Amino acid sequence: MSLPRLAVSIGDPNGVGPEIALRTHPQIADVCRPYYCVDPEVMAEAASLLGMQLPDDFTMVPLGLPVAIKPGCVTADAGRYSHASFVKAIALTEAGETDAIVTLPIHKEAWMQAGITYKGHTDLLRDHFEQEAIMMLGCSQLYVALFTEHVPLKEVPAKIERNALARFLVDLYRATGFDDMAVLGLNPHAGDNGVLGDEEREIEAAIDLANDTIASKGFKCDGRPFFGPVVPDAAFTPTFRSVHRHIVAMYHDQGLAPLKALYFDESVNISLNLPIIRTSVDHGTAFDIAYRGKARLNSYRNAVDTALRLL
Repeated sequence: MSLPRLAVSIGDPNGVGPEIALRTHPQIADVCRPYYCVDPEVMAEAASLLGMQLPDDFTMVPLGLPVAIKPGCVTADAGRYSHASFVKAIALTEAGETDAIVTLPIHKEAWMQAGITYKGHTDLLRDHFEQEAIMMLGCSQLYVALFTEHVPLKEVPAKIERNALARFLVDLYRATGFDDMAVLGLNPHAGDNGVLGDEEREIEAAIDLANDTIASKGFKCDGRPFFGPVVPDAAFTPTFRSVHRHIVAMYHDQGLAPLKALYFDESVNISLNLPIIRTSVDHGTAFDIAYRGKARLNSYRNAVDTALRLL
């Protein structure tokens, strides 16, 4: 039986993406056929900088885009290159030439310098497919879905509106089937019944609306899958996590700071509510260790394994 085919976007060439791809290739090639969206001359330069050999079975899909590797530097050329690599991976998967996408890390400032308006992979996917992509990160011990992602913190409260949050929750349930999901409040102590903020009233109304919608549509669900608002600083304690492993955070750092403190090496990023499968590492470009042979590999391996499980 033929192995599944994965399109791998190489990420920012000035970061740890090329190193991760090279060092994990023998293991990854045992379980799938990776198609690396990168030009041979770029990978040859990366291998040379790392003191490695480019494997004979390292299949590359050229972009035809020149870029000079500058380890640890933010450059417009590198941003343009990582964007082109991701776009190529999407095209391969949409055309049926690959079965899923796994992405290595980009640098958002490099994208900005290159004139790319998207804040990251998920924003681009949302626009490309005209669907509300959901960002969920985690591992078997804990998954965290983000209601808002790469937006300034001061803009988050205005985005918490019951209908929008309810739609998000229903889409999340449809994509995961998780039947026990804790929805975090926004404020300390989940607002203390209005003493510390009133956004929790909208969150509570959204939870009720989402649960009612799921029940009315006849989804397979034992009971009401969402509950809360849950006090944010209690949701990641060992006692809570021993019972509840699925959390919805209102904003990026509310969910990802504790997740990465607990499971940084294990976690992966999964894009939900899309017609394609896309997983990613849960870390950044790590410019401080780029091309020094120190990149961590577990998140990428887990991202590959997760993509294969979702096929």
